Amino acid sequence: GPGAGAPRRGPARPAAAAELGVGADPRFFPARGPLSLAAVAEAAGARLAEDDGRMLAGVAPLNLAGPQDVAFCEGRRHHAALRESRAGAVLVAPDAEAAVPEGCAALVVDAPQLAFARVAALFHPRPAPVPGIHPSAVIASDATIGEGCEIGPFVVVGAGAEIGPGCILHAHAVVGPGCVLGAGSILRAHATLLHCIAGAGVVLHEGARVGNEGFGFATTKAGEHVTVPQLGRVILGDGVEIGANSCVDRGAAGDTVLGPGTRLDNLVQVGHNVRTGRGCVIVAQAGIAGSAELGNHVVIAAQAGLVGHITLGDGARVGAQAGGMNHVPAGTDVVGSPAWPARETLKAFAWLRRQVAPKGNDKTGGTQ
Repeated sequence: GPGAGAPRRGPARPAAAAELGVGADPRFFPARGPLSLAAVAEAAGARLAEDDGRMLAGVAPLNLAGPQDVAFCEGRRHHAALRESRAGAVLVAPDAEAAVPEGCAALVVDAPQLAFARVAALFHPRPAPVPGIHPSAVIASDATIGEGCEIGPFVVVGAGAEIGPGCILHAHAVVGPGCVLGAGSILRAHATLLHCIAGAGVVLHEGARVGNEGFGFATTKAGEHVTVPQLGRVILGDGVEIGANSCVDRGAAGDTVLGPGTRLDNLVQVGHNVRTGRGCVIVAQAGIAGSAELGNHVVIAAQAGLVGHITLGDGARVGAQAGGMNHVPAGTDVVGSPAWPARETLKAFAWLRRQVAPKGNDKTGGTQ
């Protein structure tokens, strides 16, 4: 959850404290700091009523934060916890400023959680590459490795591949022949990039598979499945992130395309020739069949499934476990299976519950 904190000044916390979740374990999350209140306010884009010169060591959840920590509070339901917090500084919306306890610095922002993400990154920036190639890595003689790259143990980079400057390839990562990986990208352990052109700042988490053969075959009258060669590529826009053990199949003829800034959670399946716009979010265990097209900023919630060859307009949202079988207009929320517009589905569920509810039950439609 939000609020990974930084180690306090002096000796590291004992292991027992780290196990209780009191801040980030410095063995895994090295931190900058301490940093001034003014520096934190600047990173958050916050209004600071008074700069008393205090120094802050890290970030932590509202209920666990101490006098050297920055926390955040978003939503009225957390105002009671805010009043009891011991945090040194709290990121709050304007309507919560009055609830900030005495001795705690109020950092007033429009979007506290967003500001908290920026402050957390200030204290815990993404590790910079440690330039060098591990002796166990296998790099093709005609591959291009950009300046300042970190190439870990047992990495494989195929013939003609191009790795941009400042990339990090962790242990057992594979970049296939001819692939392009843009500057500042990261392939975590056992990630695989094949038949792919990737932009800058792309991240493949552990075990992600990009460029696999798509699920394409023709079936004879005798029931034999004949594989259709999958001859397309995967195009990843700048800043795409693909979660652990997710799969993105290459195109059958044209390309599979994930637009800039698109985020895939863990265990997501994207079929051949799927195309997404900018900033789409596809959550864990969702599956998208071949040739579906998503506009900009579409959200597919956990375990939802989309059939192939449908279009989802800009800003459409598909609820958890929904079955998307038809086109979805821009800005529309759909839920259920088959997926209908959310309001229609909720009305249908309410009607159904009324039909099956025992006589004399209350108006909630609940069953006994």
